[in-house]
Amino acid sequence: MREFEDWRTPATGDLLDAILALPDRDEAERFLRDLCTLREIHDLAQRWQVVRLLQEGLHYAEISGRTGASTATITRIASWLHHGTGGYRAALARTKGRAATATGR
Repeated sequence: MREFEDWRTPATGDLLDAILALPDRDEAERFLRDLCTLREIHDLAQRWQVVRLLQEGLHYAEISGRTGASTATITRIASWLHHGTGGYRAALARTKGRAATATGR
């Protein structure tokens, strides 16, 4: 699966190192805002919202209505969720406990 490997470059490695070095949400927020345009931040947040709604089992049309994402985008995200490298699933597992704690579940 060459497509998974092409994105790994010294520059992406440096970016990942910078992200992993951030000590807290405040610094991560400031870094993301400096690094990305508002549109890029919106797009990333929308994709993450789609992942979470797919995990909840919502229909693509419902997800599209809630997020504004196209069904083509939702289909692509679902493909990566189910057949990708496992990054979405790992992040969902790590954030599930935090979300439950924040909502008192």
